[in-house]
Amino acid sequence: MTFRAGDNNKTALVVIRCTPDEKAKAEALANEAGLSLSAFFRKRALGAPVHSKADAAMINELRKMGGLVKHIHNQTDGVNSKETAAVLVELTAAIKRIVEI
Repeated sequence: MTFRAGDNNKTALVVIRCTPDEKAKAEALANEAGLSLSAFFRKRALGAPVHSKADAAMINELRKMGGLVKHIHNQTDGVNSKETAAVLVELTAAIKRIVEI
């Protein structure tokens, strides 16, 4: 493997010690987020958000629901605009709660 300048090579090594239980929990969390253990620790140490794959899937589903509600609104010429607006507000709030976790 060759390294080129400017590729943001990760060549510095950090060794940490933890209990087997801590390692197992960290591996489970990294796996849930779809990250390697190294990427998981880097993100957590540098304050970047770490979201599980389930969170991303949930956000996608909520967005799809929003699109369907918008479609219903457009197809009915806004007959139930108060109701569809309320649903869209709730979907948006749910997405924001997931992102903030």
